Amino acid sequence: MTGKTYAILGGGGSFGIHAAAYLLDHANPRKVIGIGRNPLREPAFSLNIDRRDGYEYYARHVTYELDLLLELLDREKPQIIVNFAAQGEGAVSWKHSWRFFETNSMALARLSEELMKRDWLERFIQIGTSEMYGSVDRAVTEDEPIKPSSPYAASKVAFDMYLLSVAKYLKFPMTILRPSNAYCSGQLLHRVVPKAILCGLVGDKLPLHGGGKAEKSYIHASDLARAIHLVAEGGAPLGTVYNVGPKEPTSIRRVVELCAEAVNVPFEQLCEVTGDRLGQDSRYWLDSSAIKRDLGWEPRIGWAEGLAEVVAWERANLDALMRAPRDYTLRG
Repeated sequence: MTGKTYAILGGGGSFGIHAAAYLLDHANPRKVIGIGRNPLREPAFSLNIDRRDGYEYYARHVTYELDLLLELLDREKPQIIVNFAAQGEGAVSWKHSWRFFETNSMALARLSEELMKRDWLERFIQIGTSEMYGSVDRAVTEDEPIKPSSPYAASKVAFDMYLLSVAKYLKFPMTILRPSNAYCSGQLLHRVVPKAILCGLVGDKLPLHGGGKAEKSYIHASDLARAIHLVAEGGAPLGTVYNVGPKEPTSIRRVVELCAEAVNVPFEQLCEVTGDRLGQDSRYWLDSSAIKRDLGWEPRIGWAEGLAEVVAWERANLDALMRAPRDYTLRG
């Protein structure tokens, strides 16, 4: 039997690509459509997702090409829309912060208002962020007060709050997932895991901000993709918010130690301590018991398996990665 059509906004990023691959492998979809603001990156980062049967990719900008995006969606009529599209990276959101609201709040609210007019949509799955809870001293549930500590986090909060209101009063069929930090093959090199591994492979020094004392929670992108699949299969009540993270956080220092071990390089040789980031939260820590209770989700991919996957990807694509930028670039 032919399954559903999925559309993944922000589909050109590594998490969108891993979600598409997981759905192609496990959801028996009619089609998976990736949609991003730019054409797909080179194969080292796109992981050749566009060669998969049942997958199509389109470049449409949610902020500046809403008419073209809606034209595509009306043609394909995806029952499930998964939204990764966002201006990311809290550390750089202090400059040109309005751009984060332009995309993460305004553009997505405009899109959602249009989607409310479409009867083909069964569920809109928003990928939020653990950063909207701010720094915490315990594992927090979905009822934790919202305390964003960067313009990025605040812009993500605004759209979450919008979705909660239109779900309650206008019955917009949405579910929000608030994942912890994720990592995977194909991830851009300004992120700590791929950057640390690349530095280890080529003998460069990794800047370790603030000595790596901040703690964050990490899952592999395939575990996040599995949560998306479980929600899309209809097991989650509409209007629900779920945290999606591991049981315990990990310090950035420990993450870098694990990356050093994965490439067999001494930790002291891999990194050098630098000043901390502006607005760096001390700990992100999620209580994900609700999604475990309702849908049976918990992370399955541990550090050893997950990092081995990233190392294998980097070794296989080392020439291309050496040419790629290692710092974040803000795009409109």
